[in-house]
Amino acid sequence: MRYAALMLGGLMTMHLPIAAQAQAARPVFEDNYADVNGVRLHYASVGKGPLVLFLHGYPSFWYQWKDQMAEMGRDHLAVGLDMRGYTLSSKPEGLEPYKMKTLVEDVRQFAEKVGGQDGGQPRKFVLVAHDWGANVAWAFAMYHPEVLEKLVIVNGAHPFISERELRENPAQRHASNYFFVFNGYLAPGEQPVDESNSRESAVRRANSGFVDAEVKSGRYTEQDRQAWIEAWSQKGSTTAGLNYYRANNRNAPFNDRHPASTIPRSWSAKEVTDGAQSTIIKVPTLVIWGMKDAAILSGHLSGLDKWVPNLSVKLYPDDDHWVMLAKHKAVAQDIRRFIDDKDFPKESVYR
Repeated sequence: MRYAALMLGGLMTMHLPIAAQAQAARPVFEDNYADVNGVRLHYASVGKGPLVLFLHGYPSFWYQWKDQMAEMGRDHLAVGLDMRGYTLSSKPEGLEPYKMKTLVEDVRQFAEKVGGQDGGQPRKFVLVAHDWGANVAWAFAMYHPEVLEKLVIVNGAHPFISERELRENPAQRHASNYFFVFNGYLAPGEQPVDESNSRESAVRRANSGFVDAEVKSGRYTEQDRQAWIEAWSQKGSTTAGLNYYRANNRNAPFNDRHPASTIPRSWSAKEVTDGAQSTIIKVPTLVIWGMKDAAILSGHLSGLDKWVPNLSVKLYPDDDHWVMLAKHKAVAQDIRRFIDDKDFPKESVYR
């Protein structure tokens, strides 16, 4: 368990230059597994009380939520799940195990097992999610609204609005070109993703992009970078993460580089929500959005209140897809205020 020990133990030493009292206040994350839905899922947790479950996106793992988990762990059981296919969780082969209904069922069974029951019924919980985790969370709220207390989405595309944007918005189709690459629909000059998960490739990834940006900003240390390197070195994890896209046809019907005639299937909101109790989400929902997200454009906020009538939105004008890293304290407080019913403003709803 070298990997888990490095990550979890590293959280106790990640701020050595800071004053000793601040160091002592760092939370201790517990490392555990749950056998649910035919797979073994790794998770980290902190605190006791009502469950707040955090879902990561691609290409991430529970660690992206460590600061928000630390905040909610003061009076809740804050759990960061490594979704199937990621890091230390099971990595089933093929596409079928990564279809949306299976991912939703993972969350249902996991929340019931970890969160417990009340009077023979699963306890309600709060679900917080980002990116692909948000794809699953939106669908979960449609399939199982009865077990959700509240829903928090951070830069995550609502399935029906995403279908609209991929079909009608040229800017979004351009921004989502990487979907085609992930799915193997390569235009001339495009290269497939390196799925080797070698340590060398993991080091390259962690020394560029959002992880490197966090280190250079001072918000991350080299210990944090090593946690991501260990996560990205886990054999099969990249292929499993890409299988989320492939199993659910997560791509536009076309764009300027990929004619419709070359795209056999595309994202269908109806398909990924087939059998849901309702496609209208009535659970109180907070959407946090970094407006400089270059992958999921802000058009995804337009008309969202029609699908989610009990909606609050917090906009971060100067932040991108990884706003929970760049503004970790502010996002943690957003989640805290919303969960605690601290009069979260609704006037920021983006119509």
